[in-house]
Amino acid sequence: MAATIRRGLPRAAGGDPWPPADPPIAASSAASAPAVESAPAAAPMTSTATPDPAPAAAPETTTAAPAAQPPAAPAREVSLRRGLPRTPGGDAWPPAGTATLAVGGDAAAEPALESSVAAPPAADPAVATPAAGAALRRGLPRTPAGDPWPPAGTAAGSSSTPAPEVPAAAAAPAVTTATATTATAAPAPAVTTAPAAGESVSVRRGLPRAVGGDPWPPDGFVAVRAVTPAPGAQIADPAVAPAAEPAPAEAAAVEAASVAPVVRGPRSTLSPVAQSVRERAGKPGSPDEPDVRPWYKPHWPLAIAGLMGLAGLLMLAIIGVLTVRGLLSTPAMQDFLVRYPGEYHLPETTDEGFPAWARWNHFLNMFFIVLIIRSGMQVRHQKKPPAYWASKRGSKISINLWLHQSLDILWIVNGIVFIVLLFATGHWARIVPTSWDVFPNALSAALQYVSLDWPTENGWINYNSLQQLAYFSVVFLAAPLAIVTGVRMSGIWPKNAKALSKAYPIELARAIHFPTMLFFVAFVIFHVGLVFATGALRNLNHMYAGQDVVNWAGFGVFALSMIAVVAAWFAARPLVLAPIAGLFGRVSER
Repeated sequence: MAATIRRGLPRAAGGDPWPPADPPIAASSAASAPAVESAPAAAPMTSTATPDPAPAAAPETTTAAPAAQPPAAPAREVSLRRGLPRTPGGDAWPPAGTATLAVGGDAAAEPALESSVAAPPAADPAVATPAAGAALRRGLPRTPAGDPWPPAGTAAGSSSTPAPEVPAAAAAPAVTTATATTATAAPAPAVTTAPAAGESVSVRRGLPRAVGGDPWPPDGFVAVRAVTPAPGAQIADPAVAPAAEPAPAEAAAVEAASVAPVVRGPRSTLSPVAQSVRERAGKPGSPDEPDVRPWYKPHWPLAIAGLMGLAGLLMLAIIGVLTVRGLLSTPAMQDFLVRYPGEYHLPETTDEGFPAWARWNHFLNMFFIVLIIRSGMQVRHQKKPPAYWASKRGSKISINLWLHQSLDILWIVNGIVFIVLLFATGHWARIVPTSWDVFPNALSAALQYVSLDWPTENGWINYNSLQQLAYFSVVFLAAPLAIVTGVRMSGIWPKNAKALSKAYPIELARAIHFPTMLFFVAFVIFHVGLVFATGALRNLNHMYAGQDVVNWAGFGVFALSMIAVVAAWFAARPLVLAPIAGLFGRVSER
């Protein structure tokens, strides 16, 4: 009869059961082959049991008479089935190797076969108990991070506690294997003592059959040995007889079923998240099913919450305006406004108006800062850069980062020129406070803005104190902070300066650089808003046309400058940047 090797869990996640499906192993039948005994006492024995309604044999120990020595059986190398590792992270056990299995023999000889019959369902094979006094093989721990089970020093033995009688099973030929270094000894006359029928044996418990479950088999589970008499032994009860060998057609069907290939369906190409969503919705994923979903799905609760939030902010603004108006109507605040109207007088040496260098510097500062914010956001959110730029020294960065750093250099140069001309011409007094009265005047101007009663604007001669503090913060606080943090995050920073890098970590620079950019964005929004809200034509004439009149000249120059900024915004892409970047280094796709 041909026997197949039992296949277990896969060796790798998602793999096939181990060992691979091999051709059936020829094993001796009950009528023609001698018993093949396992060398290690703790090795489990694979047996196939067929229920028999006949009662079990009476508990009796019989000794087989010495049988004639059968002819030497041919040996066959069989690969060992390897299972789970003995220790976490170790190799599979037992080690890779083969065992020598003896098959065939005298047709007239009838071996003594052992069969284990399990009390639970027949689908779970019983576990044979090793011989008494032999050391047990230790396996996986019973609890996570525990010691291997059973404990070291435990000896194998059979329980003498009688168990309920169960129907005897006719044992099929047992297939047992030895370790890779043990060979089957040559057949010789031997005396085999068969265990008593119905004797209960203790069962070693192993891993749970479900995640988080109890060890299997359950606690209290016992196995009962059924004994098939050896040649020459007397049978106490003639009702006990070996079961008939399965028909060849049935054995062939079982063998074909055991080696039949497993047909797996096509795997879904959906992502695990999409597959999980489809399963929860009752729609299993399929590679042939298109994933059609609308490009926009309105979320009405979120939209309603946003509208309610805007309405709440509007109500708070109205309440704030009315509160400030009521506060400024009091006599104490009226006296405060008279004493601090919102500005103080500048030194007499300060010139009026805006010279040409200040107007050009203002335009270039706006041009660079807009593109710096755009390229900085691209660097912050880019996943795969569209192109790379490498300097002659070999350092490679994304082309978006190259644009960001190049604009930073131009912006810094423009700022240095502005600072030099600012102090060289005496124009510095317009943005640098020269009196402590700047703070109460700034508070007065802020209250007048909130009350919607704008303070008197005369930017051609003097800024109000709130504007002066804002411009001073941008030029002398925010700009240097952006430069210092940007240098720490760039490749200019010396990599070998460990002490300096430890004193000024890059994480601190990132934590400051982004909020500084947000400050610039907020300043631009409020600055442009107030320019248009407090006399757009006159204010635009001051900075773009260089005259203190009300006409459309300054607005026309402003419109042309905005066209240049928008054109540069859309031109800042790899197709346009690559030729420019190629003049200073090497541009590549990878």
